[in-house]
Amino acid sequence: MLGNGGRWVCATVVALAASLTAAGGAGADPAPAGKDLVVLGDSFSANEWDHFTGRDDCNLHGRTAWPVQLSQLMGVYGTDRVDDPSCPGASIDSGPGWTLAQQAQRADKEGAFGPDTKLVTIQFGMNDKWGASDQTLWNSLQSCVFNLVLGCDPEAIEQHRIPDYTGVSGAAMAKRMSNAVTYIKYYAPNARIVFVGYPELFVPGSSTVCLSILGVAPFINPRGRAVVEYLDRIDAAQREAAQLLGIEFLDARALTAGHGLCSSQPWLNGIADPRTGVDGLPFHPSTQGDSVIAHAIYDRYGR
Repeated sequence: MLGNGGRWVCATVVALAASLTAAGGAGADPAPAGKDLVVLGDSFSANEWDHFTGRDDCNLHGRTAWPVQLSQLMGVYGTDRVDDPSCPGASIDSGPGWTLAQQAQRADKEGAFGPDTKLVTIQFGMNDKWGASDQTLWNSLQSCVFNLVLGCDPEAIEQHRIPDYTGVSGAAMAKRMSNAVTYIKYYAPNARIVFVGYPELFVPGSSTVCLSILGVAPFINPRGRAVVEYLDRIDAAQREAAQLLGIEFLDARALTAGHGLCSSQPWLNGIADPRTGVDGLPFHPSTQGDSVIAHAIYDRYGR
């Protein structure tokens, strides 16, 4: 069997994207056996951010992020049996941060995929551009989510203040992910591949978005229907995409229901909120929220 360089050349045979097949190195090293756990994802996997440089560092991971807790449960934490190139700002294919294909390529170069690969997790979708819009959710925070004057209602789509959630669908998501998933299936044929959903940030179908400040002074935007609808559609698309791709889906939203940012017992971080962790990444899972997801993945797929 070909080494890693040859593996990426062979990707064309299994209908992989050019972004995947363009890996460097044409050596003929022995094919890797694979690693127990491979984590591909965005900031909801990495759960850390370089506040000083703002760089999308794929080597920086929160000490209690769910992949860290999962690797501990699997008994492979701190070993070479784990490969985790997840990083903040990552997307399926929108950029400018790391994409699913680029993370998969890096993992492959590090020997992550092979017949002994046990579990591959994928967590993407929130940072992508959809439909006719060139907007991302990150760029929508100031112009829409935190905008109390204009609000963040459905008309924000036409005003280009939020991603075009009408373009979000399971079919579109599956199509954009299919090349990378096909590659992973081909070179890690015995792995369980799990599409990890996002936790509940806001009550599905609601119009209010919140963020706790210091645990006592919440920011509340009562006109946040568009951002809630966007998250609802991402969740539905992830479920459908997993089915179309023939991979597992972890319903993180159901696991964290009732513990969103507007709840009395949030499992996501506000801003310096002592209830969840004063240094936690805002909008992202607290240690408790990540623990729930880590244990669910371990119980279902990681034992």
